Amino acid sequence: MDTADRTPASLDLAALAAPNMSPVLGRYFDRSWSHGSGHRLFDTAGRGYLDFANGIAVTALGHAHPRVSAAIHEQVDKLIGPVHTIGFSEPTVRLAAMLADTFPDPLDTVLFLNSGSEAIDGALKLARRVTGRPGIIAFRGAFHGRTIGAASVTTSSLNYRTGYEPLLPSVYFAPFPAAYPEFGGDDEAASAACLRVLESLLQTVIAPSEVAAIIIEPVQGEGGYYPAPASFLRALRRLCTDNGILLIADEVQTGFGRTGEMWAFEHAGIVPDVAVLAKAIANGLPLSAIVTSRDLQQRWGRGAHGTTYGGNPVACAAGIAVLETIRDENLVANARLRGAELSGGLRELMADHPSIGDVRGPGLMIGVELVADRSSGAPDGALADAVATRAAEAGLLVLTCGPSHQVVRWIPPLDVTVPEIEEALRIFEGALEG
Repeated sequence: MDTADRTPASLDLAALAAPNMSPVLGRYFDRSWSHGSGHRLFDTAGRGYLDFANGIAVTALGHAHPRVSAAIHEQVDKLIGPVHTIGFSEPTVRLAAMLADTFPDPLDTVLFLNSGSEAIDGALKLARRVTGRPGIIAFRGAFHGRTIGAASVTTSSLNYRTGYEPLLPSVYFAPFPAAYPEFGGDDEAASAACLRVLESLLQTVIAPSEVAAIIIEPVQGEGGYYPAPASFLRALRRLCTDNGILLIADEVQTGFGRTGEMWAFEHAGIVPDVAVLAKAIANGLPLSAIVTSRDLQQRWGRGAHGTTYGGNPVACAAGIAVLETIRDENLVANARLRGAELSGGLRELMADHPSIGDVRGPGLMIGVELVADRSSGAPDGALADAVATRAAEAGLLVLTCGPSHQVVRWIPPLDVTVPEIEEALRIFEGALEG
């Protein structure tokens, strides 16, 4: 259909998409987007929305960030296509070195891919091949992606698995230590209880000597924005070290300063064997990475994995600009400070709104759980969806997550400002009140 003579206000992209675009993709909203600038998205009618969704934590520096855009434009004029099968490109090499510098020893070797799901699949392949073991342990409520391998370790929604069995064999699930509501918010009680179940799994279902890897999100994302207690992550690290199991940290959503540390595993003072990165890595361009020690990737073996587009020079140029901006503007600290202010404002709203059962999460990765009954913690997904819809109508974009969609997730840009947080809290309060 020819749309050249249409004015932006008349451009209904959902209607234009209906005949040809697949209905498979789920969408939180059916709005027609025109462009983004800074921390706002603009629809085709010209209305701006404060974007605290960011493509699910992807545009962590906001839209059309000048430094990122300049890096993209400069690289486009030099080299677009990936050349790693016949050599090296400068942005790819530079970004690998810069990324490695942000990690503790011995994590110093980077394999670039395209998406979080693809990187998870690669990490699982690495674990099985390097250890010679079949078993993978994941956690209930986890979201690691939609490809067959990633879906095999995902249980945040039954719909992500239904109709695809048999998935990968030798995958086992343990409970994630979500402290609310079952443990009344007590992290240590949740940690101890879930470790007991994990220990039982290793005593009765699969021997530790048969387990290649344990994979965990340091803060569970799609499953409900539940932070893993530091004690739990430290116990996993000990268990893996003692039994020759690789610990895989899925930092796809939690990485790049989102939680107030560069990498979320740092809150627990541990170092995983494998870190998986994506989302914010290039502020919107497709790129992901697996980061390990050099020894692990050497043992994985030349040609054991590969990629056509991974490490694209343009995406890597954007990734360099992302890391430079995070460093030069001290955005990890900003995430920590602004996150504390946002959490504080949300807890003030909680005092006046019994429909808020819990406010949780480090830095700028905050979950607000809406409940039908605070005493029981019974989830109210219908209310959360309605609040997110009303917030969008008032100019604020937030998303929901959790098994009942009962959690409103807050993932503002890393460089969010105090006035923007205050604006968002005002809109959210109005959305709560209906």
